[in-house]
Amino acid sequence: MRLDRGSRLCLLGALLLAPGLSQAAATVAHGVDAAALSLWWGLPFAAMLLSIALLPLFAPGLWHHHQGKIAGGWALLFLLPFSAIYGAGVTADAALHTLLQEYLPFVLLLTALYTVSGGIAVRGNLHGSPAQNTALLAIGTVLASVMGTTGAAMLMVRPVIRANDARKHNAHVLVFFIFLVANAGGALTPLGDPPLFLGFLKGVDFFWTLRHLFAPTALLCALLLAVFYLLDRWSWRREDERKRVDPSPDSPIRIIGAWNVLWLAAIVAAVLLSGVWKPGVGVPVFGQTLELQNLVRDVALVVVALLSLRTTPVEAREENHFNWGPMIEVGKLFLGIFLTIIPVIAILRAGGDGALAGLVRLTSDAQGQPVSAAYFWLTGALSSFLDNAPTYLVFFNLAGGDAAHLMAQATTLVAISAGAVFMGAMTYIGNAPNFMVKAIAEHRGVRMPSFFGYMGWSFAVLLPAFAILDLVFFR
Repeated sequence: MRLDRGSRLCLLGALLLAPGLSQAAATVAHGVDAAALSLWWGLPFAAMLLSIALLPLFAPGLWHHHQGKIAGGWALLFLLPFSAIYGAGVTADAALHTLLQEYLPFVLLLTALYTVSGGIAVRGNLHGSPAQNTALLAIGTVLASVMGTTGAAMLMVRPVIRANDARKHNAHVLVFFIFLVANAGGALTPLGDPPLFLGFLKGVDFFWTLRHLFAPTALLCALLLAVFYLLDRWSWRREDERKRVDPSPDSPIRIIGAWNVLWLAAIVAAVLLSGVWKPGVGVPVFGQTLELQNLVRDVALVVVALLSLRTTPVEAREENHFNWGPMIEVGKLFLGIFLTIIPVIAILRAGGDGALAGLVRLTSDAQGQPVSAAYFWLTGALSSFLDNAPTYLVFFNLAGGDAAHLMAQATTLVAISAGAVFMGAMTYIGNAPNFMVKAIAEHRGVRMPSFFGYMGWSFAVLLPAFAILDLVFFR
């Protein structure tokens, strides 16, 4: 498996870190009536998804050598017609907004998380038995709500891979790792996943998610861990122990690069500060107003990444096989993907007046009361393929947008939150860490499922679990 193919897998996941996409859609709406936008404007984004899903399978050489050009072509398919119809000024404003207020800040955030977590190495010969693997996934799941799904996934994925490097069949371990650590585990605090952080910024109490999402999160994670243990035990017994060759030498368990735990905390603090500190100071740049708290956050992320590089022992990054390949691919393709999704989010934000009004109407009954099950499944279905952060905002606003009212009428907000966080695990592009985990695993020699192969896993394992959550909590 070539690094570049794995690198391209991480990049679309990086897109899903960006809650500011909803603001980019609003920028389009300032110059254009979003309700008048046709679904045809979503064609470039759909083509982008199909390119990522199909070209590596059917035209790997073309994708490997020209993926940046392909992404740029789909971005131009949106930008040029949009400029011709609505004007170059409106289009340039939307593009600049995306570049300065979404693309750059979240590339910096992803780079900081990638740099810092890549400097923490757990040295020692872990043996990937079913019990040990289940314990590792459980630890990562708990960490996800403390340090975010991206931070927890990047911290835990390498020890999990190393623990299972002697096993012939180990891809299922990483699939469940994505289910649990990269998604479900981030549901208990606003720090866990971008949609919940947006809810926090909208007025949802910090500990509301812990109180109200604990039960569905605990049930989902218990179901997934139980299924994983049984599956891993079956897989373990299939393998001939005498044929296992463990490439990891025996050594005591210890952490190298412990300074990076402090730098991870600094990243969390910087992001949290940007959400609660509102000095009301704006800095004009190319016609865009950059808020002071966001500039401070971005500078802090750069400083933290540099400090991580400075303080991390070389052996820690060598242990993790750390390299910049995935981040280079992010820089090449991320903007093209980010641009193509703008009109899709704008259409969703138009609600009942937009081209997707039929879907929006499903969220209320004949008396106009919210249907929690519909919010759960619709938020989740869109979060499986679109950015789960703006999708959360769309349905948050559709449900009234009043945080105090939604917290009091908790079931609807729980459904929106659970759908956005949990169903990000349905596809590789549903949440930021999904592609990152796949990229790192493939670079380390794990034969991960294809785009559609992964969906086979998620449909078989996750959909029944979600159906149980629906019956227990939303009916």
